[in-house]
Amino acid sequence: MATLDRNYYVKLVEEGYFGNVMKEDIAGAVACFTGDAEVIIYHGDNEVRRFYGSPTGDQLPLDAFYDHLLGNYDAHFEGFEHTIDLDNQRCAANFTVTLTPKLGSKYKDTGTLTLNNSNFFRCRDGKIYWMVIYYANPALGAKLGTQTQSPTGFPKD
Repeated sequence: MATLDRNYYVKLVEEGYFGNVMKEDIAGAVACFTGDAEVIIYHGDNEVRRFYGSPTGDQLPLDAFYDHLLGNYDAHFEGFEHTIDLDNQRCAANFTVTLTPKLGSKYKDTGTLTLNNSNFFRCRDGKIYWMVIYYANPALGAKLGTQTQSPTGFPKD
């Protein structure tokens, strides 16, 4: 495959991947991945979640992630800042996602959420084969009326 430029990766991430998620086109979003892709989600001290393009055994398929997300929320992504390593076919994106609960969602009482995200992409032949999602939900504790705990790595005095 020809060398892909910065614009290719920006378009893959913003239009191909996130654009299809916003349009609720799961097949279009999944088409941005290789068949053997892996998606890993980190959220604070919560359990790490993994999804696979070709799951085996008790592994969850990529579709399960999108079925849950888009079954419960209207998602909007904006404010992208990209870092791209062309030689290694890798890119990172920092952005904000707004999740608005859908009618009938079990999360409707929580209301609209605004998350700070960083996603890291490793690509092969123009498609994503590995994606890591890190996200922070800084206002959720206050919204739920719960005492927030200090982060593991930087406790309060």
